[in-house]
Formats: sequence, C-alpha cells, structure tokens
Amino acid sequence: MSSYIVVGGGILGASTAYHLAKHHAKVILVDRNDLGQASEAAAGIICPWISQRRNKKWYELVKNGAKYYKQLVGELEALGETSTGYKKVGAIALQNDEKKLQKMLERALEKRVDAPEIGELKILSRDETRALFPLISEDFTSLFVEGAARVDGRAMRDALIQGAQKLGAQVISGNAEFSNGVLLVDGNQIDADTVILTAGAWGNEVPATLGVNMKVSSQKAQIMHFKIENESTGDWPVVLPPTNQYLLTFDNGKVVAGSTYEENTGFDVRVTEAGKVELLEKATYIAESLGTAVIEEVRVGFRPYTPEFLPVIGKLPGYETIYFANGLGASGLTAGPFVGAELARLALGKKTVLDLTAYAPV
Repeated sequence: MSSYIVVGGGILGASTAYHLAKHHAKVILVDRNDLGQASEAAAGIICPWISQRRNKKWYELVKNGAKYYKQLVGELEALGETSTGYKKVGAIALQNDEKKLQKMLERALEKRVDAPEIGELKILSRDETRALFPLISEDFTSLFVEGAARVDGRAMRDALIQGAQKLGAQVISGNAEFSNGVLLVDGNQIDADTVILTAGAWGNEVPATLGVNMKVSSQKAQIMHFKIENESTGDWPVVLPPTNQYLLTFDNGKVVAGSTYEENTGFDVRVTEAGKVELLEKATYIAESLGTAVIEEVRVGFRPYTPEFLPVIGKLPGYETIYFANGLGASGLTAGPFVGAELARLALGKKTVLDLTAYAPV
C-alpha cells in the first residue's frame, strides 16, 4: 500500500486526505492549526456561474467544484457526517440597472448549456426579491439562480477530516518541515512514499526548507456574523450585491456579511475597527435593518494566492514525489473539495477529470 503525507488541513488538504483514504491509501494529515486559516473563518457561496471573471482555467475549477458538492455531501452523509454546513438555497444577484441584469441573465443562460446544475434562472422584481430575503432594502431587483448554495467552511472541513479518519486516515497536529531531504513533524521523522503540500496562505514555508520559492501571497479577510431575532433564516438565498461583498444566512437567525480584502497585513489575526466599519457600512447599504442587529463575532482568515491569481496543482518543481496545490483565493470553498479529489487522483496515478498540466507549478 502506498503511503501519503498531506501537509495542511484546510478545505483543500482535508479533501485531499479524504479522497486518498477513500482509495484505500495510507494517509497522514498534518496540520499546525494556525489562527487565520481561511477554511476556519469562511462562509462560502457556491455560485460561480454569474462571475464576470473571464479566465477559463479558473472557471473550469469552480464550475466542476460547484457540480461536485452534491456527490461529495452524499458520500459524507453515508459515512455519518451529516453536519457539512452545505445547503442548496439559491442566490439572488442584486442589480438595479436593467441592462446589466439582462446581460447577467444572458451570461448565466449561456453557461447553463454545459452546467445544468445552475437550475432555474429568473429576473425578480423588488417585491419578489424582498420576499426571498426580507432584510433587503426596497431598492433592488435581482437575478435568481436556483442551483446556488452556501457552505460553512469550518463544518465542511471537519466533516472531510472526520470522514477521512473513518476511512483509516491518521491526523497529527504539528509543524512540518524538510531537513536534509527528510520530512520532520515537530522534529520527528515521518516517512511516506509521497508528500502533498496544501498549506494555504502559509504555503511558502515547507517548500522554502527545500530551497524552492512558490511565491504564495496572502490577503486578509474579516467576516462579520450577526444575530437577528424572530426570523427563520435557514432557507434564505445567498445575496450577491453588485460589489464584491455578500450576505448569507444559516439557521437560528445567523446572518454573515463579508468580506474585507486587505493586502500587506502579514498574518495579523486581529479584528480591526476599520474592518468592522467597512463590513457594517456595506451590509447595511443592502440590508439597513442589520444596523440594529447583534454582532456576535468577526472572524479573520487569510486567502492564499499564487502568481496571476490562478491556482497551481502538480509536482513541486524539481521533486518527483512531492506535490503542491495552492492559490484558490476567494474560491477556496467552491473549488477546494473538487481540487482535493483531483489532487488525490493525480498523486495516485489515476485519470483526472481536468487536464491538470494547465495548472502545473513552474
């Protein structure tokens, strides 16, 4: 039996470990439990089809990622992992410019040809928009996207790790590094046929111990969690304003508003007043009543990016038995589980769904 060590236990590493274990490989997942892990902080929107981003390689990852969730959640539930944080609730993309709304609909209809999971597409009036998400201010019409979903990153990551353990994977907490070509975890040597590096925003650290610079950068995100009373919020759709902000809900009156996009902060996990003001201003612009809601918490996470903002997936340059995947950025929860499945197939020598040479590290 081939053996694998996966370094980094966010959504990507957790999925990689799960899919390796599913194929009966011997797997050890190593994670340092750093504060600010993106998966720990994030609430994800699974609705890639209306994005205006034109990079086809990126779109193939997120399109397949959105499609894969149904199968994955079914598998995890069969293992008894029912708290995945995933639910198909639809999305409403807010827009008051009639021409832009129509263009958005046309783009989505085009993409639905090879992505039928998009489901129903419908332009909603102001009243119809508010009927689906009662907190929305009266000024917005929207495009309804039936197939969209939301996911709690923490819950999905935990379900994948627990699923992997049920399939035989081992999980170790500690710091991984190479020394003289040997992988050490907290100074103890751990041997495996293959090492897979999925360390997110900290992705430069282990390759650096081998003299390789993978040029991973990070972006700080602050995400605000509100609590509202006397509303049944569990089935409300994801809200996508014309900006890069969002609102989504979970059960029991939880409303999540995100997020900030902060450069050059290092790994400063502190919640800032500027971040809170920005989140509150943008949230109340589209849902004014959130101004009187209780702020339960603000989470902080660091999104990982690689050059040209395109994820990299493949062998670490110069090493045949070390794989590296990183750079999912703000698409981590959409693409991460699917990319983990692809990375596991690649490391196992199995056929992948996509041609991963297009994402190979250079």
